[in-house]
Amino acid sequence: MGSLLKGVSGVRWGELRDARGLPAGGIPPLLSRIAYGDEGTARLAVDELGYRVCVLGFVVGEATPSTVPFLLELVGAPYVPCKAELLDLLEGIYRTDNWHSSAAAAGRLKRTGFREQPVWESASREAVHAGRLVIEGLASSMCPEDAEPARKLLLARTRCRRSRTFEEGRPLGDRQPHWRGEPRDGT
Repeated sequence: MGSLLKGVSGVRWGELRDARGLPAGGIPPLLSRIAYGDEGTARLAVDELGYRVCVLGFVVGEATPSTVPFLLELVGAPYVPCKAELLDLLEGIYRTDNWHSSAAAAGRLKRTGFREQPVWESASREAVHAGRLVIEGLASSMCPEDAEPARKLLLARTRCRRSRTFEEGRPLGDRQPHWRGEPRDGT
């Protein structure tokens, strides 16, 4: 795959499902088109990838957490087009809460059908957290078309974390969000 996306072949894409429930084997070619295609090709690939990893802008799949590190790699590469679109996709992935909310609404007795999906959401959010340095670097960029979506993603992470904490009935208090690189406090 060239100098970018070297780790793509290490993921067992054929064993994973995308956000639509289809085999995720089509994700690596889309990543490659974003990395090495012209701007038009990259934009089309970002759109298609959005349908594969964050369908409807709020439903992630099993392959989403494995895809996020490559999205972050692409966002951090100096010559990759469509960084704003990639950052918007990362923000959509980060904001997903559909399965978690559904499992909570279903109640304790009916949660068995929602076991994997909330884990996919959490793993996807953690993968976005892991890329905070890349996102922060773009947020301080002199290029406004990169900086603005990066700042928006950083702000969304802060708001979503606080919202989830208060929804769970626990004030943020002295705890720090895990994405800041600090150890969790057992919550």
